[in-house]
Amino acid sequence: MTRTATQPAATEGLLAWSPRRGLTGPDAQSYVPTVGERLVVADSWLLRDGRVRGLGRHRERFLRACGDSGGPSLRQLVDFWRDMTVALPRTGEWFPRVELGAESRELRLLLRHAPPLGTGVRVWSAGQTDPRTVPRRKGPDLDILARLRQRAVAEGADEAVLIAPSGLVLEGIHSSVLWWEDDTLCMPSPQLPVLAGVTVALIQERAQRTGIRVAHRERTLADLDGREVWLVNALHGIRPVTEWTGGTQPLMRAGRAVRAAEWRQWLEGLTEPLQ
Repeated sequence: MTRTATQPAATEGLLAWSPRRGLTGPDAQSYVPTVGERLVVADSWLLRDGRVRGLGRHRERFLRACGDSGGPSLRQLVDFWRDMTVALPRTGEWFPRVELGAESRELRLLLRHAPPLGTGVRVWSAGQTDPRTVPRRKGPDLDILARLRQRAVAEGADEAVLIAPSGLVLEGIHSSVLWWEDDTLCMPSPQLPVLAGVTVALIQERAQRTGIRVAHRERTLADLDGREVWLVNALHGIRPVTEWTGGTQPLMRAGRAVRAAEWRQWLEGLTEPLQ
């Protein structure tokens, strides 16, 4: 069977992939969507006018996670990624997500317009015990985290911080957590159950390259009171915490974001055109 050449898409929707058909959408006669299926692997990033930051790193993380989960063969994963990249829109702002279904083992591309982007973030200071079942892999716990974010929004926040049973800070619902202690850029220990973030890796490498000390430290939420704290991810980039809302008494104070603007400008300059 001859495959139809993949073309860039222009509308939101879910595209399913197979080795014979490539990517097909709702208009294809052979398309049978898998609705409401749990995801075993997922990855996403910001796409602006055909430019993206760290796409090769997202590819490595996605392929590795699929391989660790007993997913499709490496050849199929490579072919899917090639077709997916071709299908990505070259104009507009998008937040695409690649997926591996848990039951169907189907590879898919979910095309979504990007939501409004923020330069700061309000964080629910209650601290939420980590509810994830597979914290080091993005995908299986997306539904749980979405419900937790709804609770944070109801408290007047944009995000919440996940904490270990010991009270140590892990990460945000959809973000890595970084903070500054004097001139040291700090982050949770990789020994803790945290996701290996693409954006935080880029930041860490720049810090080391420019002589800024990086340290892994174990801190409780209260230890971040008054500090410059960043929540970082592939969608928003770097967002300094501008307000800690609700949850604790006395209310936590957000430190002045004296470094965030310069780092945001650097990060936004890392985008590269799709190949």
